[in-house]
Amino acid sequence: MKLNLLNNNDAARACRLLSLLMLLAVGLAGCKTSSHSGALSGESACLSSKVQLTVPHKDATLTVNGTMKLKKKECMQISFLMPILRTEVARMEVTPDEILLVDRMGKRYVRATRKELKNVLPKKADFAHLEKLLYAASKPNGKKVLTGKELGIPSLEKGKIELSNFSDKPFVLTPTQLSQKYKEVELEELLEMLMDL
Repeated sequence: MKLNLLNNNDAARACRLLSLLMLLAVGLAGCKTSSHSGALSGESACLSSKVQLTVPHKDATLTVNGTMKLKKKECMQISFLMPILRTEVARMEVTPDEILLVDRMGKRYVRATRKELKNVLPKKADFAHLEKLLYAASKPNGKKVLTGKELGIPSLEKGKIELSNFSDKPFVLTPTQLSQKYKEVELEELLEMLMDL
């Protein structure tokens, strides 16, 4: 079952689940995939790709597509889109100092600093590790598919993140702005809601 076949309630739950998974994936991927070494000084200042996230959910599999944009040493944004309509359902923005998760369907967001996430993320998980992971994946023989197991989420062993269609063409990356319609929730509140799914 794909995300576009779910009812609104299930889609909202899936969106929240995907947001948490991306938070965990970003934090955990940095220290799980260190096989590529070397400085990034020769890399382009811009990197973009398509993203596909597949997550087992009850007796179905949720798949959502999106885009990733990275400005070297500044910001990375992942936007998940509803199939066919291409409406954004969730966004994740990572800077060297903070992570922003936006649930477009539920009109909620979580903004947390690296310091606030120190008990959730591994010690070595930082923006530099995320950059290394993405630049390594963009290489011709780079690892473009990461499973839940490889990301340190054994309960989602069948889940995976796939990166494709990389480009280093320049682009403008606008910081995420949220209207007053969005409610800020604490990370703990979001985690509690996810545990009830």
